[in-house]
Amino acid sequence: MYAWIWRKLPFGLPGKLAGSVLIAAAMVALLWYVVFPWAEPLLPFDDVQVTQDSGVPGDPGGEVVPGDAPPGDEHDLPYDTERNNTPPPSPDR
Repeated sequence: MYAWIWRKLPFGLPGKLAGSVLIAAAMVALLWYVVFPWAEPLLPFDDVQVTQDSGVPGDPGGEVVPGDAPPGDEHDLPYDTERNNTPPPSPDR
């Protein structure tokens, strides 16, 4: 099919290259503005189900309750965020 299109495009090599770019651009525009908007409602990308129950005991409907987190779960980081703990680079690197 592509060989047939290439043979049918006029004006030698420059015309065939320009015609190929125009055909490719027309196909992209057709897909972008016609086919994809038509198919979007048929696809399940927006079918998101969110419930209020978070599944965490003591969490009423997904609301954050102060003092309700288990001990040690206050977003403890295994490193110090106040200072840089990495040694300076050595001069031989």
